[in-house]
Amino acid sequence: MRSAHRTAPVVRRRGTRGAFTLIELLLVLVILAVLAAVVVPKFTGRSEQAKLAAAKTDISMLDNALDLFEQDTGRYPSTDEGLRILTEGGSVQGWKGPYIKRGVPNDPWGNPYKYLSPGLHGEIDVFSLGADNQPGGAGEDADIGSWDK
Repeated sequence: MRSAHRTAPVVRRRGTRGAFTLIELLLVLVILAVLAAVVVPKFTGRSEQAKLAAAKTDISMLDNALDLFEQDTGRYPSTDEGLRILTEGGSVQGWKGPYIKRGVPNDPWGNPYKYLSPGLHGEIDVFSLGADNQPGGAGEDADIGSWDK
């Protein structure tokens, strides 16, 4: 006796594939490009704002440390002594520092903060030359100083 088992015929549909068409891939790339064009500028502006805010905060902290130095010693450091005297002190009479616990920071662009005594904008000037480390400039390249309070 024969088995009544039959195999079902294989039916193949025309036109069905598992891959993406070139048009579908291009459409996805266009959508990603549009999203990037909208999102990326928002994040790049934030980075610049954060660096400017960090520089202003550092300058304010240095300015306060210089005021404490002046109260203890009766004078501000000379330009030659610079900001390093806030942590080192040396043989300065009345020095009760260090006035900065972690050392004198660099600006957000990796350059040392500048110090002048007497300053061009006041008794003392503490400032950063910005991203380009050159006097003047605009935006991220602009000078940021203790006179901007």
